[in-house]
Amino acid sequence: MPAPRAELRGSESVRGAEAAYEPTSGLGADADPDLGPDADLDLGPDADRDSESSPDPGLPTGPGPGPGPGPEPGPELDSATASRHLPPRTGVAALSPRYQVGAALALAVVAVAVCVHVGMVFLHVAPSNTVTKAHGEAIDDWIYPEFEQNWKLFAPNPLQQNIAVQVRAQIRGGDGGSRTTGWYDLSAQDGRNIDGNLVPSHTQQNELRRAWDFFTATHDSSARPVGLRGALAETYLRRIVVMRLERGAVDEGGVVERVQVRSRTTNVPPPKWSTDKVSTSPVYRVLSWWSVPDGATGGGMR
Repeated sequence: MPAPRAELRGSESVRGAEAAYEPTSGLGADADPDLGPDADLDLGPDADRDSESSPDPGLPTGPGPGPGPGPEPGPELDSATASRHLPPRTGVAALSPRYQVGAALALAVVAVAVCVHVGMVFLHVAPSNTVTKAHGEAIDDWIYPEFEQNWKLFAPNPLQQNIAVQVRAQIRGGDGGSRTTGWYDLSAQDGRNIDGNLVPSHTQQNELRRAWDFFTATHDSSARPVGLRGALAETYLRRIVVMRLERGAVDEGGVVERVQVRSRTTNVPPPKWSTDKVSTSPVYRVLSWWSVPDGATGGGMR
């Protein structure tokens, strides 16, 4: 006995859904040929509810698997992630481009200055050659007096003496009388100024010593000038001792008319373990009196 048409329509809807999942099931053979191809369009709301409420036995009813893995990160994401793990930049690399250029220029200037200085020192200590003959004055101006080089420290028998420069003056007082001061040890004054001073000046360390070395190198044992620089060395030494002479007598109204310079040389005593025997008695070298030009005192040299 044929089933009611409405029921057939509902069954056709269910069977159509099953045929969509199982195309080889063969359920389409029971369909009513009188319904035609548009039978599914005439299904009522009851059939729709039936199709929705009746699960397909061939389909899984439990919760489905979760969403699959997303797309892999592109190159932009990889580079951003890698940049977060890079160590922070330090040193010059951490500066802005403008400061990096400034630092590079400063380093270049320092490198050039160091190369020039090393080259000047090399030419100064090197034997006489074409470059030193052509540019000797420029080399000397660069080296002297701060960067002077000599071999006294490495000599087979280095200097083992203490040389002190002393001066005394002849003062003319306000009453017209003259008197002679005692000896002032200018080297001892330099020593007191240097002791305890972490950064002694070049004047305190070398001015007086260099002036005396200059004088002895341009004069013989009788204090007669040797060569053209003898007069210059005498004038230089006289100006220094007058400038550094204690001003006590001058402040009292006296005028320095003449000065006399002498050196006091004593040998450095040998160490206790040495068998060398040297004399520790001082040896003096006294120069003649030098007249002081007018205006050389009373406020300093002009």
